[in-house]
Amino acid sequence: MAAPPLHWLIRWIAWAALGLFGLLAAYALAGWVGSSIPRNADWREPAASDSGVVTIMVETNGVHTALVLPLVTPERDWRPVFPDSELAAPSPEYTHVAISWGEKQVFLYTPTWWDLRPWTVARIVGIGGDGVLHIAHYIRPAPADDIRPLRLTREQYARLVAAIDRSLPKHPRVRYAGYGAQDVFYDAPGHYTVETTCNQWTSNTLAAAGVRIGAWTPFAGGVMKWVPPLRR
Repeated sequence: MAAPPLHWLIRWIAWAALGLFGLLAAYALAGWVGSSIPRNADWREPAASDSGVVTIMVETNGVHTALVLPLVTPERDWRPVFPDSELAAPSPEYTHVAISWGEKQVFLYTPTWWDLRPWTVARIVGIGGDGVLHIAHYIRPAPADDIRPLRLTREQYARLVAAIDRSLPKHPRVRYAGYGAQDVFYDAPGHYTVETTCNQWTSNTLAAAGVRIGAWTPFAGGVMKWVPPLRR
């Protein structure tokens, strides 16, 4: 006697859920392994007493990472690149700019993770999405567990700047309002995929500067484990 259609539907759903769980577990494991393989393995952070040191910061909210850079150095003045006149709250007091890259629809329309929809995730997994830059301006950000300082030589910082230049918005620029008064979004080159994530952009940029970082870092933790925590 053939099984009732409902029985087969329940069995199919169960197998589909098990398969999805297996894919997510495999992706997480691959991310852990990939982030543990170092690039620039011989790099060492310069000492604070070294001359010509530029201190940047690597910021995380637990899911996403950003590079926090001095607003003005001999290598780059970011003010004409990301003018505060394009913010809701311009100020001459800003000292740093936070730069990160990500998927456009998620960045613009998912202000919290509770807003993330399953079909958005399915689209990113299937075909990916357009890139966008998130730019935030800070006033003297204080080091903390979620915003860790990292020292570079001036030559390394210049290479970091050159890497970021490759992700700068095209002209004419398309701008979108940020989450608050001190941040803004710009359309940017690049295609977001499950392989090329926002956190991979961060690690690729650091790697271009010569910093020791994981080979494949789809998750924020894979980036942050290479950035020394604050000493208490």
